[in-house]
Amino acid sequence: MNSDYDYIVIGGGSGGGATARRAAEYGARVLLVESSRLGGTCVNVGCVPKKIMWNASDIQHSLKQAKGYGFDVAPWQFNWSNLKQSRDAYVKNLNELYGRLLTSSVVDVINGFASFVDDKTIAVNGAEYRSEHIVISTGGYPVIPDITGADLGISSDGFFELEERPERVAIVGSGYIAVEVACMFNALGSEVTMLLRKHQLLRTFDESVREALMEHMLESGINIIPNTQISSTRKRADGSLEIQCSNHENILHVDSLLWAIGRKAATDKLNLKAAGIEVNADGTIPTDAFQNSNKPGIYAIGDITGRAQLTPVAVAAGRKLAARLFNREPESRQDYENIPTVVFSHPPIATIGKTEDEARALHGDAVKVYQTRFTPMYYALSDEKSKTTMKLICVGPEEKVIGLHMIGLGVDEMLQGFAVAIKMGASKQDFDRAVAIHPTSSEELVTLR
Repeated sequence: MNSDYDYIVIGGGSGGGATARRAAEYGARVLLVESSRLGGTCVNVGCVPKKIMWNASDIQHSLKQAKGYGFDVAPWQFNWSNLKQSRDAYVKNLNELYGRLLTSSVVDVINGFASFVDDKTIAVNGAEYRSEHIVISTGGYPVIPDITGADLGISSDGFFELEERPERVAIVGSGYIAVEVACMFNALGSEVTMLLRKHQLLRTFDESVREALMEHMLESGINIIPNTQISSTRKRADGSLEIQCSNHENILHVDSLLWAIGRKAATDKLNLKAAGIEVNADGTIPTDAFQNSNKPGIYAIGDITGRAQLTPVAVAAGRKLAARLFNREPESRQDYENIPTVVFSHPPIATIGKTEDEARALHGDAVKVYQTRFTPMYYALSDEKSKTTMKLICVGPEEKVIGLHMIGLGVDEMLQGFAVAIKMGASKQDFDRAVAIHPTSSEELVTLR
């Protein structure tokens, strides 16, 4: 294997794989280095296996509604172990697919840890490789706190290693990973307690979806304890865990403790200092609008930049970087404004653009908000009456849409099309001109008054 390349990619996740393949398609000679399984966080311990688990929990929700529609499906049984085996086999197939795609794109792949020797050279497995262009896309890893007994718990990665469903689970965290895992455990039969350091879930999201989510989760039986932290954890004689909270008001006995308190950029083993690469205190690499680090010829994409930590963003940024470097497209770069995202809670959350608080801070009284709350027709024959909440945030006399926030049945699939319209600069009048599709929940977005 030749040691000189046009492009070296450190990290074989979604962003790294995308930029490597696209650069190779443009004619570059590319080396990709990955220390673990191809596909990165998304394929192995993120989006893909999570969505499979969410699908399973969503089926459970459908089974609850079946009786109202004339189906007698009780009693039903769920086998966590069988689901895990099928899910793991699916993920393994994706690992192999990633390998085949890289091979077909004529990308050289090395399994090992990369570290910088200087700003043009990396070392992997005792050998050195050189390039004028090196991109770092190593993603992140879950944070475990430094408290007594913390190692008795598992991270969100460990969630996918569980062979059996724990009966009682404590989840520490208030972000989207904590929320998603809590909802999945709850739907699949576990008793769930969430411990929040502050008083609310999803602090950066619009208030409308935060409050609606809290209501849904409490109604589903999830126990939420705000303004508390764990001071210590110990294993009891029966194998369960005893959790002592710092306020001394709560002592929990659970079968599994899951930490979902954040992720740290996986840059600490790269020897970035040898290349003179600037790093933030949290391990992320600051980049400009074109993914350039402070060191010419070294770039960063994906979660390690600390911006919009989403798989499709890393993929898009990687492809645009490859186009700029190897396809004579000097202005090619990722636009980080109006990025749609979904939280796979129960029900799901879908959001794009500014929250109401952000919009008012920027535009004051020029902001106009349209919102609705209703029960989808799906629940017409059900004892459950889960509501959908939608909020449209507009600004100026033309009422340009600068934010859309939803929680409810099916909103995860609604958002993509509306995101296209918002990205194109749609106004409330543009929404109004669209003919409603009836009867659907999405028609509410084009009939708001």
